[in-house]
Amino acid sequence: MQKIIITNSHLFLRFRFLVFLLLSLSLHNGLSAKFKLGIEHLQENDFEILRGLKVGLLTHPAGVNGKGESSVEILRSSSTVNLVALFGPEHGIYGNEKAAVPVEDKIDQKTGLPVFSLYGKFRKPTAEMLSKIDCLVIDLQDVGVRCYTYISCMKYAMEACFEEGKKVVVLDRPNPLGGLKMAGPMIDKECMSYVGAFPMPFVHGLTIGEIALWSKKESGILNISETARKRGELLIVPMKNWSRLMTWPKTGLEWVPTSPNIPTLDSVAGYPMTGLGAQMGKFKHGIGTPQPFRFLTFEGRSSLELKQALDALNLGGLSFQIKTLKSNSGKNIDGVYIVLNDWSNWNPTELAFHMMRLSAKWETPSPFTKAKESEITLFNKHVGSQAWWDHLKETGENCNIEEFISLWNAELEQFKDKISRYHLY
Repeated sequence: MQKIIITNSHLFLRFRFLVFLLLSLSLHNGLSAKFKLGIEHLQENDFEILRGLKVGLLTHPAGVNGKGESSVEILRSSSTVNLVALFGPEHGIYGNEKAAVPVEDKIDQKTGLPVFSLYGKFRKPTAEMLSKIDCLVIDLQDVGVRCYTYISCMKYAMEACFEEGKKVVVLDRPNPLGGLKMAGPMIDKECMSYVGAFPMPFVHGLTIGEIALWSKKESGILNISETARKRGELLIVPMKNWSRLMTWPKTGLEWVPTSPNIPTLDSVAGYPMTGLGAQMGKFKHGIGTPQPFRFLTFEGRSSLELKQALDALNLGGLSFQIKTLKSNSGKNIDGVYIVLNDWSNWNPTELAFHMMRLSAKWETPSPFTKAKESEITLFNKHVGSQAWWDHLKETGENCNIEEFISLWNAELEQFKDKISRYHLY
């Protein structure tokens, strides 16, 4: 039976690992049983774990149930739940704030509740913010990529709550790339930041609930004292009938944009392919068109030249089509659309590294030899590997991508072995 997982390391060490069993369908029914999100699982149990608590909710527009109803309204309309505050990540609770632009605290016009921004003056909830609540519910849709800041936001929120003695409830959601794909480099410790807050590969293959469980259970991930980590109470409300084989379409859910440049499932898959390392070079990645992260252009090169160069890579699972798209401003743009036609043979990050090599080949001087220190720092925070940067800067178009991918794949196998104990599905 599915269950809400309540984890408190101090209690666990005293052999008091608590579990709430809910009315649910047996997992043995497999994919024929109805898939349900964490918010729906919580709702089924009449929000019992929130009864009598002052609740804060950290969410965004993709925090909805299977009918598209907002978690804000679901909690607010329940007679069991005393929702007293909202917390917003990057892009805000309504998703209409620009990337990397600070968001201010405000009063939500729809609910009258205070909205505390965790992407403004503060990234980590303050003691004053948390004084309003007993429990923080987190309902954020991730896209399966390390640098997407919602998982970082969750991490900082967990740290603050555990330090202040506040419960954390994570409502689990699918990894849209499924639970099997992992790709790209692990992150060097010196490269860790808000766009790389976890020691994981770039494409991590975990759900947000599993990331929370891993952070709580394993020493050294949360930047708080061991006492606070062990004492902190984390409640994970899992999905029902999700499996690691399930990519987003298999859930039957509509995609709700998680941020302005991830409006579709196309862009979710495109993000690790073209967004990785996008800070440098003359490639444009479709931002400002209907196909962000799936539509490529390169300044000074024709669509045909670009297609021929990409075709020559013979990348598993991908093909390329010349297309003309109308930009959001109404201008026609010729470029190359990335077709993902074989999921099983697709390496989500491989194309990004070949794009870096093409940039080094087609630009004089190479963007990787003329980069400013601030550009290098930002690049490495996203990619995560100082060794790759050093190699790319030194060798340019002659860089050995295959050698690095082989090295990273070996690291991925080690990570898979370590992380499997935290799998919830």
